[in-house]
Amino acid sequence: MKEEWPIWEVFIRSRNGLEHRHVGSLHAADSKMAIENARDVYTRRQEGVSIWVVKSKYITASNPQHNEEFFDPAMDKAYRHPTFYKLPDEVKHM
Repeated sequence: MKEEWPIWEVFIRSRNGLEHRHVGSLHAADSKMAIENARDVYTRRQEGVSIWVVKSKYITASNPQHNEEFFDPAMDKAYRHPTFYKLPDEVKHM
């Protein structure tokens, strides 16, 4: 029986972007092949300047069934609000 290559998730950073964005998935035998395949598939028109690949099995995601309680605003945690911090006068851009 032929062993199937693992699935890799592909993240690309565009020329003008600061963050990597998930663009898709692909099968590859190892990380070198995954990077090369990602370049060939997802940056054919010079869309990126950096590629990340990670095996799908290493990604942990939140459970969509628990979205309401997981993403509910934490209004009871007042320490998370910036009202408790005094910024010096020299910091004008914040």
